[in-house]
Amino acid sequence: MNKTDELRTARIESLVTPAELAQRHPVSADVAAHVSASRRRIEKILNGEDRRLLVVIGPCSIHDTEAALEYAQRLQAMRERYQPQLEIVMRTYLKNRAPLSAGRV
Repeated sequence: MNKTDELRTARIESLVTPAELAQRHPVSADVAAHVSASRRRIEKILNGEDRRLLVVIGPCSIHDTEAALEYAQRLQAMRERYQPQLEIVMRTYLKNRAPLSAGRV
């Protein structure tokens, strides 16, 4: 049988656990409140209790944090402008600058 695992990546001996990560980077009370409120608004839309349209928008991944922050600020202005009709949610993933398949680990 041919080996198919770890063909393009270096062996990783240990990873940070989710609990360790949460301890290193705790969520502030303001951020937690924002996330909770956003989830409640989304739930109301999905349950038909809020007639607004839910818009989930990218970018799908972030490579440039400054550009992402500028985009988020512009999107916030759109959220405020169209709030009566739309619930706009920015959803992204944080990515490495080069994909693992490019030879970086």
